[in-house]
Parts: sequence; C-alpha cells; structure tokens
Amino acid sequence: MSGIRDDLQPVSCTIKPPVHLHIGEPQTGDAHSGVCVVDVALGAPVNIQEITFKNFYTASVTLRLLRRSPGQEARWSTALRDLQLMENPHTEAGSQDYCSIHRAQMQVEPDQVVSVRLVLRQPSSAWLSFSLEEVSIFPHVEPDPEKEVSDWLSDLTLEEQPPGLEGLPDPQTVSSSLQQMWALTEVMQTTQTTASIGRYNVDGCYDINLLSLT
Repeated sequence: MSGIRDDLQPVSCTIKPPVHLHIGEPQTGDAHSGVCVVDVALGAPVNIQEITFKNFYTASVTLRLLRRSPGQEARWSTALRDLQLMENPHTEAGSQDYCSIHRAQMQVEPDQVVSVRLVLRQPSSAWLSFSLEEVSIFPHVEPDPEKEVSDWLSDLTLEEQPPGLEGLPDPQTVSSSLQQMWALTEVMQTTQTTASIGRYNVDGCYDINLLSLT
C-alpha cells in the first residue's frame, strides 16, 4: 500500500522502452534470457520518496539509482536487490498487482537521483513477455515541524479572529500566562509534601470545642 500524500504529484520523467537481454545474437532468434531493463530519465535531480508501478508478469525487480554528488561524477548504486513481485514465477499470483518501493526500503539514500534503472527478472518460460506498467516516481518532501501550543497562540492575531470574537485577550498575553501556569504546576509537584495533616490536632492536643459527643 502506498504511503504518499494525496496532494503529492509524480515528477516529470521519461520512461524508455524496455530492453530485453538475449542469449546469443538477437538477430538469430535466440531466446530471451529472462532479464529486462527499464530506464527512467529524470529531468532534474530528485530526492525520491516512492516509486509505484503495476506489475506485468515480472517475478522480481532490482532497483539501481544514478546519483549525483556535489563535486563528483554521477555514479550508479544498487538501492534494492531482487524484490519479489510474484509468489511463484510459474503461476498467476501477483502477476498484475500494483506495487511500490518506499524510500525506507532502499539501501542507499535516494537523493539527487538523475536516472532510475529497473532490472526485471522472469525465469519462467510460461509467459511470452513481462514488464512494468504505469511507473511513477514521487519526490521526497520534508514534513512541516509540529508547532508548540505557544507558537500556535502566537500566530493568532485579532485580525484573524472570526467575526463576533472581538475583545478577546491578547494572544501574546494568554501564551505568557499559560507558560507561567505550567511552570508553577511543575514547582508545586516537585515540592509537594507527603506529611499527613490532622483535622483537629493542634500541637499534639485537641481543642475540646471541636470535639462532638454522640
């Protein structure tokens, strides 16, 4: 299941036609080796969050990334090796499932990626062809830091208050008061005594006027 945000759009990319590796010379009509390569060229370096696709009779996939480091030439790295897509290459199970490769699954940081290479494998001769369809690459976006309550109150202004709420205390004053209350609560909790207090005991004696006879 995909974990990408609903508002996140895939990056612009060019998916090249799949290239099947052959045993012997292709023009002789020799059989496929069961290995296919799909290259995806990115228009600009991308920090990848997730790659999604629909399987088409591919048994497993290996993911390689061409990454560009500052001041260095771009280099290929294997980010994920032999991810199983079908339970059994000779049966239909998983042959047309929607799949995804998440950033957390990758063995290298998928940052500053300029090209993606998907190496597909299908050892079974039961299928005439195999590939991946609907390949999409989604960028990595850093989440916004969660705001503290004081920050939230500080962001409020009287101009932003809904109509009819004019005259409420200044948000800065409310925020400062809350912080003082929290600090006072912490002090009281740390200095709280555990000694019991008697109801009528005064210096070890009882005032007769406070006792009642039944």
